[in-house]
Amino acid sequence: MSMRRIVLALVTIIAFAVSGKAQSNSDRLSLGIGCLYQNGLDLTLSYEHEGKYHHTWEFFANGYLKWDECESCGHICPESFRRNYRSYGVGVAYKPCVVRGRNHYGNVRIGASAGSDTHRFLGGIHFGYEHNYVLCGGWQLFCQVKTDLMIKGEDLFRTGIVLGIKLPLN
Repeated sequence: MSMRRIVLALVTIIAFAVSGKAQSNSDRLSLGIGCLYQNGLDLTLSYEHEGKYHHTWEFFANGYLKWDECESCGHICPESFRRNYRSYGVGVAYKPCVVRGRNHYGNVRIGASAGSDTHRFLGGIHFGYEHNYVLCGGWQLFCQVKTDLMIKGEDLFRTGIVLGIKLPLN
C-alpha cells in the first residue's frame, strides 16, 4: 500500500471520529421497524424534541400488524399476512436519559397512546429502553426494546425489538 493511501485512510478515520459527536437540544424525525411477540410487525414514525442531557419528548404514530398462518394452505401467505389483525395509534412518550457515552446514549421510554384496530378504540401504555448511536451529520441509529400494554386490544401485551434511524431536522 502506498503512503498516499495510508494518509488518506487516516484522514478519513479522523474526520469520522471528530464529526461524530453526540448532539443535544435538537429535533429529529425517526422511523423504526421491528418484530414483536407473537407474530407482530411494528412500524413507528415519530418526531422527537431533545432537551438538556438527552432527555427527550417523542410524538409518534404507530402501526401494528399481526400475521397468522393461512387455514387453507397452512403457511403464511400474502392473504393471511395482510388481512389479519391490524391497529393504529398516536401517542406521546417521555424518554429520560439513563446512560451517556461519547457517541451513544440510552433512554428509558415511558408513554401512552390512543388509536383503533378498525373496529374499536384502543388505549396503550408503553415502556421500554432505547439506545442511540450518533453518526456523522447528526444522523442516529437506534435499537429499542419495547413493551406495550394495549387496553381492549386483541393481544394485551406486545413485546419485542425495534431498529431504526433518526434524521436531524435542524
